[in-house]
Amino acid sequence: MFLKSLALVPGSMIIFDRGYNDYHQFAAWTEQKVYFITRLKRKSAFKIKEIKKTYDLKKDQAMVLWEEIIQLTYHPVKEDGKKDIKTDLILQLRRIGYQDEQNHHYDFLTNNFDIPAEEVAFLYKKRWGIELLFKKMKQNFQLHYFYGENENAIYTQVWCTLIAQLLLTVTQKIAQTKKAFSVVASLVRIHLISLLDVNELLRSTRRTFKGKRAPPGLQLCLNMPGVTF
Repeated sequence: MFLKSLALVPGSMIIFDRGYNDYHQFAAWTEQKVYFITRLKRKSAFKIKEIKKTYDLKKDQAMVLWEEIIQLTYHPVKEDGKKDIKTDLILQLRRIGYQDEQNHHYDFLTNNFDIPAEEVAFLYKKRWGIELLFKKMKQNFQLHYFYGENENAIYTQVWCTLIAQLLLTVTQKIAQTKKAFSVVASLVRIHLISLLDVNELLRSTRRTFKGKRAPPGLQLCLNMPGVTF
């Protein structure tokens, strides 16, 4: 329901999962010149109006498989909130078939007819990356619930979490450790007030850590000029 309350300016590009398929909303966005990219539901009924391009399938290679113009049929909603099944409305969209490096196939749906098909797949892949980022944040930080309900409180908590995520990612890269991010987060959380060199702590592969203590007055030295905790 929240899709209807979004205030989007013309030219916006929004990307979302196929669980939010709403043909009435798709039509409204198209009229407003708001662009979207989503995935087509597997059992969706549609009519192929034009086949723009097709490509030969190559195994283990990320590539566009086809590009089509399709028509989806939906029914208008009457004043009482019920659908008028006697009236058919046509929505014309662009359907793009794509295969990734693991030979998984995807059907993308968009109302943007100008950008290249490869860019459609690229943008959707970026959406998945954002979703994984927030999943990672919720698993390793206190972001599975909010301390406040007003907008400013939520923004503050999300930004603090993003900063912590960035600092730990930088720490993990500098230490060049093979430990998982969740392990890095746990170790830093446990030893946040310990006088230890965090790089040696993260590089250690032993169950018991006997590394060097950090210089007096410093905690979790990151080996970054001018940055200490």
